[in-house]
Amino acid sequence: MSDTALDTVRKRITALDSELLNLLAERRKLTNEVAETKIKHHIPVRDQKREEQLLVRLIKEGQRVDLDPHYVTQIFHVIIEDSVLNQQAMLAERANPGSSLPLNRVAFLGDKGSYSYLATQKYFSRRPGELLEIGCQSFAEIINKVENTEADYAVLPIENTTSGSINEVYDQLQHTQLSIIGELTHPIRHTLLVGADTSIEKIKTLYAHPQVFTQCSHFLAELGNVEVKTMDSTSSAMLTVSELAREDVAAIGSEAGGNLYGLTAIKSNLANQKENHSRFIVVARNAVTVPLQVPAKTTLVMSTVQKPGALVEALLVLRENKINMTKLESRPIPGNPWEEMFYIDVEGNVEDGPVQTAFESLRSITRYIKVLGCYPSEEISPTKVAAASALSE
Repeated sequence: MSDTALDTVRKRITALDSELLNLLAERRKLTNEVAETKIKHHIPVRDQKREEQLLVRLIKEGQRVDLDPHYVTQIFHVIIEDSVLNQQAMLAERANPGSSLPLNRVAFLGDKGSYSYLATQKYFSRRPGELLEIGCQSFAEIINKVENTEADYAVLPIENTTSGSINEVYDQLQHTQLSIIGELTHPIRHTLLVGADTSIEKIKTLYAHPQVFTQCSHFLAELGNVEVKTMDSTSSAMLTVSELAREDVAAIGSEAGGNLYGLTAIKSNLANQKENHSRFIVVARNAVTVPLQVPAKTTLVMSTVQKPGALVEALLVLRENKINMTKLESRPIPGNPWEEMFYIDVEGNVEDGPVQTAFESLRSITRYIKVLGCYPSEEISPTKVAAASALSE
């Protein structure tokens, strides 16, 4: 193909890409109109049966124009997720009049380029108002910023699929009056970042956050005799390597974050688990109301009485009320040796009858119980489509 012919094809592709973007924007507007109807008639945001029917139809149509079913499914899973999250955000905004701010001041760990920074960008991209980022050096500082009204929200990592729960955040939640108002799961893609022309063999010192080192322990073992230096955040590690600009130092962080500091990725997929995700919570001074049409989670903290089987008795209350528990985390109570506080995440809305019944029962059998927040669940599970039904005519 000649250069002229290649340029012609590329121009057609560019035009089609622009057309696709316009069509996606138009589709989003239509789904927002659907949300208006759901608000008016109290219809749940997700309709799994309709989503399945939609995917089956699209897979069949795709095959007629030689598009692979897996390719079609992947594309529309992303489109459906975007639609669901936008509708949930719209319903939540309507349920909390006056909560929208012209300027969202958000505190998070690190600076530009940290994983918390990227999660903050992702979460507030669906919320009205401008974003003012407030980088902090510790979880305590983040909490204090919101408690002292220097920030409106805080974004905190709470757990990771590789390294598990972030205990320091749970400890901070024991002592704050802030409420959890949201959550999101963000993919963590660790890469080796350098500020000079070099190779892995030349690296002598590695900078990263302690959690990152934990998540990449297998890679560190392969490196051998390399000095590791822990940093307060991923962004500070990247800044240090950028300023040093030496061939014998590197940082571990995201490629997108590294770009902000002029760093180059020389190796990717460093985490022990290739499907590596972190869950973040968003906290604020005031709780939010979650519409019953929106899938919700509730986080509570409780301390059981000191007797055998007390925790089991409390958990049975959830089972009896058909409430699914998604997380159970124990943390020591400062000043009370051998006593623990239990953090529990459940699927359900505090405004819903079964959840209210369960919490009333728990109050009667526990020493202490407090709801830390009820918030929209943003873990959008992809709609499953049976291959046989999708491919049959």
